[in-house]
Amino acid sequence: MSAKENKIFSKVSLLSTNSGKKIIKQVLLQEQGYKQYNKYKVQSEKEFTEFTKRFLLSLHQKLISDPNPKATMKKFVDEIKANDLSLDDSKIGSVRKRLSNPDVLADRVQRILNSNFVKMTFPVLNALIDSASDFYKESIPKEVRNAIVDGHVIAIDLSEPMDRIMDADEDIEFLDDYKLMNPYILEIARQKISIGGDAVLKAFEDGFKDARIGQYIDAKLKLKPESISDENMIGCYKKYRAVMGTAGRNMALNLPPLNDIFHLGMAKAAECVGCGNEMEDAIVNGGIKIPSWPLYYSIVTKNVEMAFELTLDKSEIYLDEAKIALKMLPDELTIKPFLKFLFLTVSHYNQYWFNEMKRRDLFPYFQKNLSISIKNSK
Repeated sequence: MSAKENKIFSKVSLLSTNSGKKIIKQVLLQEQGYKQYNKYKVQSEKEFTEFTKRFLLSLHQKLISDPNPKATMKKFVDEIKANDLSLDDSKIGSVRKRLSNPDVLADRVQRILNSNFVKMTFPVLNALIDSASDFYKESIPKEVRNAIVDGHVIAIDLSEPMDRIMDADEDIEFLDDYKLMNPYILEIARQKISIGGDAVLKAFEDGFKDARIGQYIDAKLKLKPESISDENMIGCYKKYRAVMGTAGRNMALNLPPLNDIFHLGMAKAAECVGCGNEMEDAIVNGGIKIPSWPLYYSIVTKNVEMAFELTLDKSEIYLDEAKIALKMLPDELTIKPFLKFLFLTVSHYNQYWFNEMKRRDLFPYFQKNLSISIKNSK
C-alpha cells in the first residue's frame, strides 16, 4: 500500500496473492485495520513532502557550512570501517561544489528516498509513536515527535546510498555524490534523534553499532560468496533488524514495555521485507543478489526455484516472529488492527515478487547463470 511501485498494490496484483485477497476484503468491508492504516497512509503522503524538505535543507546546510569536509569524511569512514565508502580527497571539492546546487542535491535526495524500506516505514513509525504517546498518556511536542521520526527515517535511508556504493549496481554515475552525502546524513540523524533524550540516543547508537556488524558481514560475503552459510546470513540480516528494530524501540521513547515489543515487531518485519527485497532485486538486476537467502539456498540445494521458494518460507518465519509482538501488546493499545493489516501488506509484497519470477519464467535463467554470478563476484 506504500511502496515505490504502486502496481504492487493494484487490484490485479492484490488478487494474485492470498494476503492480497485479505487486504481487498478489509478494504471492501472497511474494517478497522484498513481504516487505521489508510489514515496513516494518507497522513504520511502529505507529511512526506514536508519531511523531504526538512531533510534536504538540513543536508544542504551541512554540506556548504562544513569547514573541513576531508576530516568529516575520514571520521565517517573510520567509524563505519568501510574504505569503499570513502571519497578520494582530490574529488571532495568538485563533488561538494556540485552538491551545493540545491536542485542537484534535491535530485540525489529524491533518489535515495525512493526506497521501499523508507516508503513502507514512514507511516508505521508515525502510527507507533502516536500509539505510545496515548499508552503512556504523555503528549509529545510536535517538534520532538518530528525530530524522532525524521531522525530514524533518515538513519534507515542512509542504508540506501551505502548499499548502492557497496553493490555498484544502481545509480553508478552518482556514487561519488552519495559518498560525500553519507557522513552528513548520519550527523543529521544523530542530531534529530538526540532531541528524544539520552535513552533514545543510546538505543540508536547501540542499534547502529549492530547494523555496522551486519554491514561488515555483508561486505565480506560479497568478496567470497561461496562461503555463505545460514549462520552468517543471520549475521548479515543484523543490518535490517538493528536499524528497524531500534526505530521501533524509540517510537516508544525507549520506555518499557512497548520499547521491547515494538523492537521485536519492527526487527522481524524488516527481516521479512528483506527477503522480498532480495526477490525484487533479482528481477530488477537480472541476477541473484550477493549475499542473500536465495543465493545461500541455491548453493546448498543446487536448485534455484527451490531456493526462492525457501526464501519465501523464510520470510513467513520472520513474519510469524513479528506476530508474536502483536500478542505481547497490552490489550488497551488501539494500534493492533493497524499492525495486523500492515503484516498482510508485507506478506503480499513478498508473495508478489515470487509470483513475478514465476510469471516471467526467470528460474531457468538464474539457474544457468548461478555459477557465473558467483565466479564474477570474486
